[in-house]
Amino acid sequence: MAVNSSSRVVYAGQNMAVYNDTELTPQAVARLRERMHGQVIGPSDAAYDSARQVWNASINRFPGAIARCIDASDVVEAVNVAREAQVALAVRGGGHDVAGNGTCDGGLVLDLSGLKGIDVDPVYKIARVEAGVVWGELDAVTTAFGLALTGGQISSTGVAGLTLGGGLGWLMRDGGLTIDSLLSVELVTAAGTRLRATATDHPDLFWAVRGGGGNFGAVTAFEFRLRPLGEIIGGTVAHPIERAAELLEFFQVFTEGAPETLTPMAYFFVAPVIDAIPEPMRGRAIASIAVCNTGDHADSDRLLLPLHAFGPPLVDRVQVVSYTNLQRLFDAGSLPGAQNYWKSWYLRPLTAEARATIVEHVRRMTSPLSIVLVTPMGGAVTRVAADATAFGHRDAAYVLEILAKWDDPAIDASPHIAWADAFFEAMRPFSTGGAYVNFLGNEGPERIRAAYTADGFARLHDVKRRYDPDNVFHVNQNIAP
Repeated sequence: MAVNSSSRVVYAGQNMAVYNDTELTPQAVARLRERMHGQVIGPSDAAYDSARQVWNASINRFPGAIARCIDASDVVEAVNVAREAQVALAVRGGGHDVAGNGTCDGGLVLDLSGLKGIDVDPVYKIARVEAGVVWGELDAVTTAFGLALTGGQISSTGVAGLTLGGGLGWLMRDGGLTIDSLLSVELVTAAGTRLRATATDHPDLFWAVRGGGGNFGAVTAFEFRLRPLGEIIGGTVAHPIERAAELLEFFQVFTEGAPETLTPMAYFFVAPVIDAIPEPMRGRAIASIAVCNTGDHADSDRLLLPLHAFGPPLVDRVQVVSYTNLQRLFDAGSLPGAQNYWKSWYLRPLTAEARATIVEHVRRMTSPLSIVLVTPMGGAVTRVAADATAFGHRDAAYVLEILAKWDDPAIDASPHIAWADAFFEAMRPFSTGGAYVNFLGNEGPERIRAAYTADGFARLHDVKRRYDPDNVFHVNQNIAP
């Protein structure tokens, strides 16, 4: 079915509805400026071009206005104006979303990046975090008290987006997903109502926001339970890409014998020529294993001996580090401004054939900026029941990320996209069929459905009907009412 450029196609099961978003009018922008405390940026303002940009440079959209909220009352006003004007409403926290759902054409961007409040209670080990905070900012505050929680592995990733999708990270095998530490959310509903959802207040909504994304309202603040965490053992052991097959076989055995306090990750990339990269790696195609060990330091030598002995490596940089430094390990490969196209699967336990397929496609990477990561799940992730939160795929063995990246928007993107698509299809037989919602691009309704269990998806529809029956919040991986 063809739709015009101002329409948004939303799927609900086998039924398709088209929501014809109108353009934001000057009158609506004027109303917004009258009601809000924060800044409203329109196309004629000098700041517009920079304000409309998002992390993924492949996304180039032109909203009717950008509402930079400074408090929750601003969020209420912006939601009300968007609903009344019947325009697309895109909610942006950190903006670190490959699908570009933090912006839209013609509608209103609800920019929460100015909501930067972080309050930590070190006695009760609880943090209240506003929706504009990114993980580097939160980690810096919590670790000052010797506390932390599972967070994104890129320091510029927004706390809001990662949490609402579930929250994979270095600490998940030991401490669970980000949502497993979530105590409450404060949000603004489609009706412009402020409410707080917990396990006892609006429990249906609290269930849904733990994995269901931004479908149910604009979350303005989160409350997390923190865990004690001091210095950890972490870093990278790097080998030439020619050893990719050996490394992946070793990685599988090493991972299967790892305690929950140890998270290894296999990743494949071309090392950039920058000061942060050790000289032996610069400009080379690399097969690497990165680790995070939160266990007893006295036991680390024994635990990590096989990793150090698998060699000789180009570089062995596994050492005592701060958690904040480990969280910045991959930052150089995830800077804003690159073109991005991602594909992802949850994987079953790796077989020899699965490993060979990964190696085959890793060796064919079409761009020196592309990255492939294989991360084990398990541990504390599996100790939460599959139906306890909207994030239901807790039994996956691994998550595979295929990150096609290139830097020049003028070049032909088709080889990079074709590489990622071919890799994705080749790994289908080794997948669970599931997908992590935070790694989805604009991939259609079946892939959104794949992010949830069948029962969970039906339950999410019910919650959506209760809290957003008109699908005001549809610029996302949408679960239509």
